[in-house]
Parts: sequence; C-alpha cells; structure tokens
Amino acid sequence: MQEIIYPRTENTLFLRLGLDGATLQKGALNQKETIEMSYQREFERRLSVGIVGVGSHAYRNILPTMNFLPIKLSAICDINLERARVTAAQYGVRTCYKNAAEMYNNEELEAVFLCAPPRLHPQLTCEALDAGLHVWLEKPPGMYAREVEEMIRHRGNRVVVVGFKKAFMPSTQKVIEIFSTEGYGPLRTMLAVYPMDIPSDGAKILREGTHVNWLQNGCHPLSLLLAVGGKVSAVTVHRGRHGGGVCVLEFASGAIGNFHLAEGGRHGQPIERFSFFGDGCHMTIDNGLRVTLQRGVPFQYGGTTSFIPEGVDSGAVVWEPQNSLATLENKALFTQGFYQETRYFCDQVLTGQPAEKGSLEFALEVMKVYEAGLLSEGNTVEIT
Repeated sequence: MQEIIYPRTENTLFLRLGLDGATLQKGALNQKETIEMSYQREFERRLSVGIVGVGSHAYRNILPTMNFLPIKLSAICDINLERARVTAAQYGVRTCYKNAAEMYNNEELEAVFLCAPPRLHPQLTCEALDAGLHVWLEKPPGMYAREVEEMIRHRGNRVVVVGFKKAFMPSTQKVIEIFSTEGYGPLRTMLAVYPMDIPSDGAKILREGTHVNWLQNGCHPLSLLLAVGGKVSAVTVHRGRHGGGVCVLEFASGAIGNFHLAEGGRHGQPIERFSFFGDGCHMTIDNGLRVTLQRGVPFQYGGTTSFIPEGVDSGAVVWEPQNSLATLENKALFTQGFYQETRYFCDQVLTGQPAEKGSLEFALEVMKVYEAGLLSEGNTVEIT
C-alpha cells in the first residue's frame, strides 16, 4: 500500500497496530515501523462526503469511525428525515435529505458512504457512481452477483470499496502477511468455525430474493477465507440432519477450505475460529482478537526431553490486544476492521488509486460463493 504523508500536529497519536508495521525475516518477527494516527480534525485535506442511512449500525460503527478519517461529513440522507436531522445536529451537519439522488445533485460531494439494506445498495451505488462520486458501501453489496457486475459497469474511474470488515481486520492481514513469506507458504488448507447455517431450497431463495442470514452474516467468514485464499473454483455444501454442516471451498490456488457451519453455537460464546495450515506451521485467529503462529519445536522421537528448547526461534508467537490502557488498538472499531476498511477507501480516493482490497471484483467473488452455497444441495458447483 502506498504510504501517505499527512502533516503532523502536536496532538498526533502514534498507534501500534502491527498489520502494516511488522515483517517476517528468517522466522523472526520484528516491528518495522510505527503507524502515524491522526484525528479527523487534524487532516489538512479532507474529502467532502455524505452518508446514506444513519440507522443503528451506522450510528454504532460507521459514524464513530469517521472521527479518525480524512473526511468532512457534509450531508446526511435517511428515509427517516427526523432521525437524519437529529444525527446531523450531533455531528454539525447542516443539510439533510430523504432522497439520495437529491443529495448527490445539490451537494458538492466527493464520496458517499452507503449504510442501507443490501437490496438498496445496487441502485444507490450506481446512482452515486453516475453522479461522479466515489463509493464506500456496507456489506453485503447486494442480493445477487449480477448486481455487482452492474456496479462494475457503472464504476468508471471511481473508487469503490465494500465493507467486508473481516477481510480488513488486523488479524486477517497478519495471516496474509505471514503466508506470503517464503518460509511459511504456500497455504495448503483452511478451517473456519462460525455459527452459521445454509438454508435449504436455495434456488427459491435466489428466485425470490429472500434476505437470509447466509447472505447477511455468511459473507463475514467467506470474505475472510477469500481474502487469505484467493479465488474459489468450486463449492460443495453438506447439511446435517439437525442443522449446520460443512461448506467445502476449492480454491484456484490448489488450497482447500473447510467451512464448518456451527449452527447451534451462539455468538455470545467464544466460538469463532479460523485455522490456516502451510509448510511446517499453522496459524489461528480466535474470535478475531487472538492470533497465534505455531512454529513447532525441534523434536526427536524417543530422545527429546523438553517441550521448551533454548532460544526464541521455535514455539508459538501470539498477538492480542492489551486492555490495560484506553488506547485505540483494543477498541472494536480497530480490532474488527471498521477503521481499516474505511481508511483504505479514503486513502485510495486521495491518492487516485483503484481499490484492490474490498474491490467490486472481490465482492463479486464473494457473492458467487454465496450463490453456489445456496445451490449446492450436496453437489459440487463450479465457479467461473
């Protein structure tokens, strides 16, 4: 990612995230740099943006993240105009709209953040792109893969990023970093455990455009797996008689992913886990917060007497946020990827670079896997 230099002020905060600032050399992990963190009010160049949709999700996660972005919130649009006005007063925004196209026509915006239901995302995105705006939109990008293809046709030279937070979160980026190194790649297999089910009669769901949880939340683990493993070439789903099952992902790289559909598990329990296996090592992400690199220890059957050899070149390396200080890297906006995805969008717009992470092309691949999962019914569905 291209480095962007912003003016420093006396209030500049230095944030140690470890996703861009760590490098792996010959099995040793070294801190490479400290990432400079600035607040919205400190940027000299700020994008003029609007936001469409200020419901509970936007209020809890997207609006607070804007405190750390190089943006100026200029207008708010929501079908509930009174809610828009109350929110606008809180954020010092003067103009509110009930209609997004009207906002695009009346305001001098550079970009828009879309936090509407997914069935509205395609129309809102294409309207914004046709108005010459860059677009960040919340996941999922729509109800069908073909809608993402339509967005691509409207995009032109604008930047579009889809908010797949798990693809952007520091834990995922650390896995991508390590498995791209010579000592630990290539990636061979993956195992995802997530409380999820894929409903039956997927053809009917796609035909009627039903909004199911496999779309709303299934895109979280799918986007993480695709961010690490790349394109998927085939999908096979087997359901258990009592719910849950397994979704097997065959990657174009030759890797294979086992997505365990842990239906019956509750999000209130520490259940979410992703495991990645390469050459002589494996990594895990537990609940998005604890990343472990297992490097193994020197071992000779019948002769090794200690599981803790000398030195620090073997064994496990663990990263996790510390919570003893009121710092940023341990807050959900940063650990879950909200900041990373929105900041990446702003940076790409400011530098005039197309999106690579969270792009519409990436979103299209996620939606293809989503649809294949619905249609599988125990059969292997090829993805082209």
